[in-house]
Amino acid sequence: MAGANGSGGGEGSFEVPKVEVRFTKLFIGGQFVDAVAGKTFETRDPRTGEVIANIAEGDKADVDLAVKAAREAFDNGPWPRMSGYERGRILHKFADLIEEHVEELAMLDTVDAGKLFAVGRAHDIPGAAHLLRYYAGAADKIHGETLKMAQRMHGYTLKEPVGVVGHIVPWNYPTTMFFFKVSPALAAGCAVVVKPAEQTPLSALFYAHLAKKAGLPDGVLNVVPGFGPTAGAAVAAHMDVDKLSFTGSTEVGRLVMKAAAESNLKPVSLELGGKSPFIVFDDADIDMAVNLANFAAYTNKGEICVAGTRIYVQEGIYDAFVKKAAEVARKSVVGDPFNPRVNQGPQVDKDQYEKVLKYIDIGKREGATLVTGGKACGDKGYYIEPTIFTDVKDDMAIAQDEIFGPVMALMKFKTVEEVIQKANNTRYGLAAGIVTKNIDIANTMSRSIRAGSIWINCYFAFDPDAPFGGYKMSGFGKDMGMDGLEKYLQTKTVVTPLYNTPWL
Repeated sequence: MAGANGSGGGEGSFEVPKVEVRFTKLFIGGQFVDAVAGKTFETRDPRTGEVIANIAEGDKADVDLAVKAAREAFDNGPWPRMSGYERGRILHKFADLIEEHVEELAMLDTVDAGKLFAVGRAHDIPGAAHLLRYYAGAADKIHGETLKMAQRMHGYTLKEPVGVVGHIVPWNYPTTMFFFKVSPALAAGCAVVVKPAEQTPLSALFYAHLAKKAGLPDGVLNVVPGFGPTAGAAVAAHMDVDKLSFTGSTEVGRLVMKAAAESNLKPVSLELGGKSPFIVFDDADIDMAVNLANFAAYTNKGEICVAGTRIYVQEGIYDAFVKKAAEVARKSVVGDPFNPRVNQGPQVDKDQYEKVLKYIDIGKREGATLVTGGKACGDKGYYIEPTIFTDVKDDMAIAQDEIFGPVMALMKFKTVEEVIQKANNTRYGLAAGIVTKNIDIANTMSRSIRAGSIWINCYFAFDPDAPFGGYKMSGFGKDMGMDGLEKYLQTKTVVTPLYNTPWL
């Protein structure tokens, strides 16, 4: 396995581009401004641990200004008063500008989050523009319906934008999650305040710049970098925020809900943790199943809420699967995410790096067998080898807790009934993968697993039209699809009497 930052064999030489950080201030009311308190914080490059830039640190006072700007834009500005067609045109222009800056945006997410540059350039950034266009196209298709009243009344419903929306965005997919939240809210006619993760603020500030350039009215999109207990808490508890959308850990999700309840009872949507099962049946093509499991567990260095890290393999192919999975993991190249030959970059920061290594140690102490990986690699930065445990029991921490790192737990099963019980033996319910050629098994499993997304013979099958969200402690509310638009709309019923009507 290659070491990090070009230090190991297998990476080869490559050119690291020079990344320019253009925007480091808060974006409030259409302007880049310093924090009220004048504070800044460091954002670091996980490839090296070195400081990339100092970012204005938003606090409660800054959130108050951002919400005030959003409120003014919503209550008195043109955005919710434009036709959906006009809003859609501006959102399409926003998408055009994203596509013009794909390279620069992908570089920002690579240096800030350790994401593979090639993947960001080919998928994350173009995918954000695609999602924005999906909702731009939906902006002029928002409508209520005429009601068939049981009395002499004419009734109809209106779909109205909910108002000022607070978005608290995680660090693992800075661009993707920004647009999961912002795209439908803007299409609905809302004004938004975004609190990006303190680990990854760079691309969010660049998107604020592009939004203004696209013609988004001042105050409609505000971006306030800062820390969760200060800026995030201020958004969650703000009395003038009408709706809150949060993606992150279940623990923080509880705090967000509590703050919303104790303030103005604002509605909340939560996309929280996951510990998704990936289930392989005896009839599966074993090479395809191993490659798909590798993809499910190690994509984005395991820093993905739907990572398929609980791997259940039917006993008939279990031994062969373990052998092949270990071979694939050992071939994975860990190193600088700008290198096109690298498969896995660094964990996002030192805290996450240490958390993953701690769980690997817990797995060994709990009695699981470490088959491959399990160690840090490279002489600097936050790199960890792809790791596989076998002899894992369902009650072990590595089978129950969301590790958010490149750690796969392999388990054996005999029957469909047994694996249904095992798959559902989790407090989470975000996603599941099923690999089988038997349509009856696929149908039974997809209806039996309590999770919001079921992927059969595929994984990470996200699409703008496919709603995404969890069951159980993975949260509630959907991103993407028309479901993702609905949560930023309120339904109003309007009724008038009918006199001398020829029909009802």
